[in-house]
Amino acid sequence: METTLKPNGDRRRMPRLHNVDDHRIVGARVRPGHGARIVDVSAGGALIDTTCRLLPGTSVELHMETRTRQIRVRGQVLRCSVVRLRASHVCYRGAIRFDRTLPWIADDGSVTCSGVRPAYSSRAAATQEAI
Repeated sequence: METTLKPNGDRRRMPRLHNVDDHRIVGARVRPGHGARIVDVSAGGALIDTTCRLLPGTSVELHMETRTRQIRVRGQVLRCSVVRLRASHVCYRGAIRFDRTLPWIADDGSVTCSGVRPAYSSRAAATQEAI
């Protein structure tokens, strides 16, 4: 795989969206139901924080919700490390490469509203509080 260094020093193929206002993801879970927080996301992958240990090389299913829609996407864990250590829990940061691109985030980082189904709003708010 060939990468090109961009003027800002970034070698990523797809732009990352960091803010909820940009990517519109208000809730996320790693199957079978472990809460997750989106650190950043692109059409091809996501960086997440979760209390669930993610093993590099394994396949995972990430459930994501916007205020009006939800989607499940499978992917492969590229890396994972501990980012917070508390007496009550450990928080891991994992990078996931999606098996398919997110339908509402284009390769150029623009956001559309197509390709996802309506969400269940009760889970989205609870997920952000869990992490």
